Amino acid sequence: MQRTGIFEAKNNFSALIETVERGEEVRITRHGKEVVRMLPMRRKPVITDEQITRELDQIASLHKTIKPGPSWRELREEGRQS
Repeated sequence: MQRTGIFEAKNNFSALIETVERGEEVRITRHGKEVVRMLPMRRKPVITDEQITRELDQIASLHKTIKPGPSWRELREEGRQS
């Protein structure tokens, strides 16, 4: 992690961008307090298409195991009989 002041950051902005592109974090300070944190963008997706497909298949399998409960009419009639 690199730390630099605002004045220095303004003068060396291109170099800071290159540092971040290499994967390093850069923090910019004003009067010693951090005000900006520059992070590299993620190049790869967090989750792959295969993982999404697998998760959706698991959800579909779970839905098949859920048994429907009584309808609202059945519940209403049950409440009236009590």
